[in-house]
Amino acid sequence: MRYTLFDNRKDEVVLVARILLMVLFIIFGWAKLTGFSGTVAYMAQTGAPAPTLSAIIAVVMEFGAGIALLVGFYTRPLAVLLALYTLGTAIIGHHFWNMTGMEQYINMINFYKNVSIMGGLLLLAVTGPGKYSLDRK
Repeated sequence: MRYTLFDNRKDEVVLVARILLMVLFIIFGWAKLTGFSGTVAYMAQTGAPAPTLSAIIAVVMEFGAGIALLVGFYTRPLAVLLALYTLGTAIIGHHFWNMTGMEQYINMINFYKNVSIMGGLLLLAVTGPGKYSLDRK
């Protein structure tokens, strides 16, 4: 028996999935952009290399690529690039293996949240943006 629940609405479901996947990036990318000096300070605190450059990369990836993916522009390559960025942020920002107690637990949750987001981004790279996108051609 074939599962056909979304057969007639695949493009709509992909659109909703793209929107939901990008909400996190756009909200936090905007916060990093509008509070840029705080973002640089946070990058320095977490041990990110070249905190100012790291902050710029974070804004471009989270807000810029987030908006592009939201509207379905260069979806496949940007989804892969954002997945790699998300892996980097997981390793740099949520290194739970060096922590103990509640800090370890919270960072382990955030690390695996990033891993899950990477899964969604890779799935988006494979499926493409769907009909409701700038890439639809």
